[in-house]
Order: sequence, then C-alpha cells, then structure tokens
Amino acid sequence: MIRLLLRVLGHDYARPVRRTIGLMTAASVAEGLAYALLIPVLRALLDDRPADARPWLAGLGAAVAVYAVLRYRSDLAGFRVGTTMLRGMYRRLGDQLARLPLGWYGAGRVGDVSILAGRGVLQAMSVIAHLLAPFVSACVTPLTIVVILLVFHWQLGVAALLAAPVVAAIQARVGRATAAADAESAARDRKAAQRVVEYLQAQPVLRAGGRTAERFALLDDALRDVQLASRRSTVLTLPGAVGLALVVQTMFTAVLALGAALALGGTIGAADVLIALVLAARCADPLLSLTELGGRLRGARTELTRLDTILSTPPLPEASDPIRPDRHDLEFVSVSFRHGSRTVVDDLSLAVPEGQRLAIVGPSGAGKSTILQLLARFYDVDAGSVRVGGVDVRAISTEELMARIAIVFQDVYLFDGTIEENVRLGRPDADDAALRAAAAAARLDEVVDRLPDGWATNVGEGGALLSGGERQRVSIARALLKDAPIVLLDEVTSALDPVNEAAVGEGIERLMAGRTVVIVAHRMRTVRRADRIVFADGGRIVESGSHEELLHHGGRYADFWTLSLTAPAA
Repeated sequence: MIRLLLRVLGHDYARPVRRTIGLMTAASVAEGLAYALLIPVLRALLDDRPADARPWLAGLGAAVAVYAVLRYRSDLAGFRVGTTMLRGMYRRLGDQLARLPLGWYGAGRVGDVSILAGRGVLQAMSVIAHLLAPFVSACVTPLTIVVILLVFHWQLGVAALLAAPVVAAIQARVGRATAAADAESAARDRKAAQRVVEYLQAQPVLRAGGRTAERFALLDDALRDVQLASRRSTVLTLPGAVGLALVVQTMFTAVLALGAALALGGTIGAADVLIALVLAARCADPLLSLTELGGRLRGARTELTRLDTILSTPPLPEASDPIRPDRHDLEFVSVSFRHGSRTVVDDLSLAVPEGQRLAIVGPSGAGKSTILQLLARFYDVDAGSVRVGGVDVRAISTEELMARIAIVFQDVYLFDGTIEENVRLGRPDADDAALRAAAAAARLDEVVDRLPDGWATNVGEGGALLSGGERQRVSIARALLKDAPIVLLDEVTSALDPVNEAAVGEGIERLMAGRTVVIVAHRMRTVRRADRIVFADGGRIVESGSHEELLHHGGRYADFWTLSLTAPAA
C-alpha cells in the first residue's frame, strides 16, 4: 500500500511522505513505551508502596508529553503533506493527461477520468491526511507493547506475539477476498453515475417519446446493482471482522489464563498479572480498529490503482532530435492501423500535394476519420508511416505538428467561457484586427452582432448555450485565426440546417484557400470541387480520381453520388 502510494505520488513527493511516516512511527513507538512505565507505577501502587510510584508517575507524565508532541507534529505533518500532495497530484494527473495521445480518450474514458479526478483523487489522498496515522498506530503500538511484554515476562509476551501472524493473515485474506468485490462495486458506481447523467440529458427525448418510466427502470436497475455489489462486499468483509475480533479476544483470554496459571504456580504475583492484562488490553483496542481502517484503505487503494494505471500509461514517444519539415504535403506510405482486434486501416498509401484538396468518402466504418486522426498523430500507426513535408510525424515534435494543423470536427467542443476566449484558443496572441477578420470570414460576426453581450457572451459548458451552427462558426473562426498550413475537416456540415450550412460552407472555403486540405464528408456536394477524391472501404482505397473521372468510371463513388442526388434534403 505504501509502495503504491509513493509510486503514484512520484519521486518529488516521496521524501516528505517518508518523513511523515517516520514521525507517525516514532509517535506510535513513544505511545507504546509510555505504557511500559505503567509497570513500575502499578507495581509500586499494588505493593503498598504508593510513595515509590511518584518518580515513575513523573516519568510517565513526561513520556505522555513526548508522545503528545510527536503525535501532534505527525498529525499536522500528515494534514500538510496531504494538502500539498492533493495539489501535486492534480498537477501530475493534469500533466499526464496532457501528454497522452488524443486517441486514448475513447468512449467512456472521459467520464471515468472526471470521476477519478474528483472523488477518486480526494479519496486516494485522504490516506495521508486521515488514514495513515491511525493505521501506523494500529500496527506499531501493539508491536511495541508486545516487545515490552516479552521483556516484562517472556511467556506472556509469546502468548501475545502469537496473535500477530494470525491478524496479518486475516487482513491479507480479507483483502484478497474483497478485491474483486471492491472492483465490481467501483464499476457499478461508475455505471450508475453514467446512467444518472444519461437520464438527465435524455429528458427531452424521453418525454417526447413517453418513455420516461422505461428509462427510470434502467436507472433503477443500475442503482440496484450498486446495492447488490455493496452488499456482496460487506458480506465478504464480515468474516474478517469477526475473525479479527475473535483472535484479539482469544489473545486477551490466553494472556489472562496464562497469567492466572503462573500466579497460581507462584511464578509471578497478582500485580504482574494485572499489569499484563492492562498491556494486553492496550494491544487489543488498536488491533480491533484495523477492521474499519482496512475497508477504508482498500477503497483508497482501488483509487490509487486507477491513478497508477493512468500515470503509468506511456504517452506517444517524442523524437530526441525532432525534425522541422519545410513543406506541407501529406503522404501515407503502406499504413496499417489496428484498433483493438479490428484492422481499421489496411496497407493504405496516398499522397496530397501541398496546397491541394483531398476528399475522402465511403460508408460508415470505412476508416475515414481514422485517416485524419493518424495525420494529426492521435495514434501511432502499426506499420508504414504518415509523413508531413516528407518527414514522418513521429520525428516531428508534438508542438510543431499541432502548430501546422487546424482541425474542424463535426462535434465541436467549446470551453465554458466567452466567444472571444474560445476563438482566441486558435492563436492567443492574435490582435483584435486578426480576431475580427477571422470572425468575419467564418460569418461568426453575424452571431456576435445579434447576441446581447456580443463577444463577451458565455457559451456554457461544451458550448451548450449556442446552436450547432453557431458552435461550428466559432470552431471555423478559431481555425482561421490559427492560420495553419494544413486543414483537416471531418463531417463539418453533416448536421446543419441549410442556412447554417451555407454560412459554414463559406467559412470553410475561406479556411481552405491556399492550404493543404483533407476533407471527410458524407454530403457529396461538399467534395466535388476537391482536386482528388478517394473512396475508402474496409480501411483501403478502392477508387481514386477527380469527381468527373469517378462518375465516368461508374463505380462505388458514382453509386454514392446517385444516392445523394435522390436522397431527401436534410
């Protein structure tokens, strides 16, 4: 557990944690040694020599004071280090998420990370501030008292010591038995949280379809699964709790029985038996707390494991001596790429000369969007190479590659800020004239002019306060402001109404002017003016040529074109 915690925290934060653990251990040892002074105090009091107990009482008071100071300093250090670690963990997690390839953020991943970054990090870091001190005390103080018992009377000490391996075995067995149940419970919690969000977001659709009750049943099933998983985890933990209590009580009874036998045999006096029972009782209390602490530590360990998994995920490798391309042509050379067990791109080769437009069309699942993602190095290819200006994208630094590419997706995400702040993400140091020019070219100025707050209008989380067409205009203005020489467009107008499609289309034309462009589109009329069109299917290029050449050929592209002409308007 401690090794996992230190690995998650990283080298920079390991030293203060070790120092804090050292303080906590010293405080626990001091607590146990303070109990050792009870031996001469009780002997003096029970042997009708109460005056002899005074110096020992003074010593006991001093020992308790030392323990109190150490405990105060260790607890304070735990809170301070925990707070520092919390900030550091957020920074470390944020830095790691920024380095991971964009392809890592698959379906469901964002929700899991958001839960982990909120409740998960807090629960994991609570180990230092709230759980580490009582856990160290529950382990170290009883062991210190057992050592004192061994020194005081070795037979009684051995009787108490025999409980230690049994307690450790019980804790280990409970941990193994509940590991799967804890993981299942965490997975059920995440699923239930997703169902709640889904239920809230789907209210308009559900009410329009009159299916609110059915959706509530799905949510209710998810919550019921959470209850069952929690109950299963509790049931698996119960034998350990009962077993631990039984072992502790057995130890106490064994010390009592052995002490009584020794006293009856004349080996020790009644005062020594009482002293042994007092020390054994002080062993029992912290040991019994291990049941509750163990459950909380297992929950924190689950979150630490998830954090460790993310932090140990390797980012895309960066070239040690990156190359800066001096051209902006694009090329795929025998590229193959697998996503899981499925081959998405299979031995694909194509080239886009600098300043020309390539359109990619084909059925759903043909690998069109993946081609764009490989160009932007969201993933690394399994075979072959993707080149920009004749240079493999793996040999170009991420910052340099991203500076050369502007991407406009169908699903636009805007940050919860103003329109101006979202556009300026394209080039934060742009002056107002460049900002206004990009907005005008994207016809975003029409949107800004009719909004009461203009450029200061807040777009809401994900851009929820703007329409789809308005979000797309912001995205195009952002790409225009970036002024990158390579433009990647992925189904930009497929979900827009005719008015917004016309406006966005004008912005796209201005964005593409003079740049190397790769377009993925379902609406065939948006690709007919491309310099070259390729038809993709099954991760391969099955047809290639200009619009007229492909129509004359009468193949798959011609069929798609005919269907687009007969399909009803969106």
